[in-house]
Order: sequence, then C-alpha cells, then structure tokens
Amino acid sequence: MSLQLPPATWAPEIAGEELHGVGLWKGAFRRLRRNPTAIAGALIVLAFIVIALAAPLLTSYQPGSAESAGQVTPTSVPGPSADHWLGLDRFGSDMWTQMLFGARQSLVYGVVSTAIGLAVGATLGTLAGGFGSIGGRFGAWVDTAIMRLVDIMLSIPSLLLAVSIAAVLGQNRYSVMIAIGAAQVPIFARLLRGSMLGQGKADYVLAADALGLRKSRIVMGHVLPNSIGPTIVQATLNLATAIIEVAALSYLGLGEADPAAAEWGRMLVAAQDRFDVAPRLALLPGLAIAVTALGFTLFGEALREALDPRTRK
Repeated sequence: MSLQLPPATWAPEIAGEELHGVGLWKGAFRRLRRNPTAIAGALIVLAFIVIALAAPLLTSYQPGSAESAGQVTPTSVPGPSADHWLGLDRFGSDMWTQMLFGARQSLVYGVVSTAIGLAVGATLGTLAGGFGSIGGRFGAWVDTAIMRLVDIMLSIPSLLLAVSIAAVLGQNRYSVMIAIGAAQVPIFARLLRGSMLGQGKADYVLAADALGLRKSRIVMGHVLPNSIGPTIVQATLNLATAIIEVAALSYLGLGEADPAAAEWGRMLVAAQDRFDVAPRLALLPGLAIAVTALGFTLFGEALREALDPRTRK
C-alpha cells in the first residue's frame, strides 16, 4: 500500500498547487513581490529613473540658465512662485530644473561608475576564482597575485582612493566616474572570487570533473554562472554608494568645473554661503541624495535576502 502525503506536507510553499521546480530568480521575484521593503525601494528607484530620463519634458528651462540672476541679491534668493516651483538658486537658475537634471547626472555617474567597477572587479574576481578553483602551482600563484593587489586597494578607504584618483586625472566628469569605479573594484573582485571558490566545492563540479570535462569549461560554463548572483546584488547596493560619493567629490570641488552645473553635490557647495537666507538650497539636494540612496539600499538588501536561502523568510 502506497503512502500519500497531504498537499500541505509535500508542497509547503504552494499548498494545493502542482509540485514543480522554481528557478532561483523566479523564486526571488516571488519573494520580492511580497516584501514591503523591496516594493518601497523599487518605487523610489523607479521614480528616480523616470525623473532622470524625462527631465527635459518636466521643465521649460535649461539647466544652468541664469536668466533670472537679476532677482538674486546677497541677502535674498527668491522662493517658490508660479514660474519657479522651487524658487531660484544663488545663480538665478530655476531650482526645479536643477534638481531634475541633477537626478540625471547622478544616474549617469552612478550607473557608469558602477559598471566600470563591476567590469574590472568581475574580471579580476573571475581570474582569481577560476585559477583558484583549478588549483595547481600556477593557479595558486595567479590567485595570490591578484588578491594581494586587491588587498592593497582595500587598505585605502574608498572615498580617499576616489579623491586621489580624481585629483590625479583632473577636474571633469570622466575622472569622477573612473575614480568611483576604481574604488569599487576590490569589492566586486573579492565577492566574486569567494563565491566561485565556494561553488568550486559543490557536488556538480565534482561530477563534471569525474566525467572528464575540461577545467576551463567547468569554471566558465558552470561555476561562474552560478556565482554571479551575489555580485549583481552588490552592484545594486553600490549604486547607492556611488551616488553619495559623486555628491561628495562634487562637494570637494572635484566634479564639474562650472559651479552652476546641475549636480546635487555641487548644489550643496553653492548653498553654503546662503544657508541662513535660503536653507532650501541645501535641504532639497541633500534630501534628494538621501532618498535616492535609501531606495537603492532598500531594494538591494531585499534582493540579497530573496536570493540568499540562509536569510530569506
């Protein structure tokens, strides 16, 4: 006589539904849809992206335009009005326009710098983890050499490293992207290398090795695809850090040379000497930086929890 378990026992997550396998990303998406933190973070990120992409359609002014400069005096900066929803900044530019195009700049800087860090870091991590998984004297030497380079980069605080690189490359937008991307390289390299070394001890790797598959095929065709998930999650979290560091470099004078440029960090610099008469000049970009970073952090942490079987609920 066969023993048949009730549906709630053999299908604990989806009682009453047909038992079937669920992929890693599909299962993570299901958990994200039920996570209020993930939904809140996703809405903030989506709003930020939409505003950044649609900035020219949401205002009739141009960023950095000083056509209303005559209305600004040393003791007064015009506030919100029918023509200027958030008032003017200290240069006579429309504050609403500066905020919109500042979002676009932050998005471009954050995405490009994170992409640079991810590309270089993933390459180093793949080489170190791949050769480390293969083993042998040569593999161990390559792994050790790469990781000692990464350790040297990690010994320098990320913001200090970014400031040093930006100062050497000069004051322009490209140096900011490269500097922030370089500061993120060791994070991605160590994470991917550790994930690959962990996957290298899995049963499917031992089975593939027993079948006689080449080491390079096992690493690139099986170990790497199964190790890349945590790195993608980390990239989401690093976008928040990148946006903050972009503002920090701009605040330190290493961003755009034009003081009226639509950058949230540059706007904070310009607002310092007018904070007593127009505190909104600093509060608005500061709030935008904080909320945007919070959105990426909430979504990234929720994604990490959804993909990690040790922490997900």
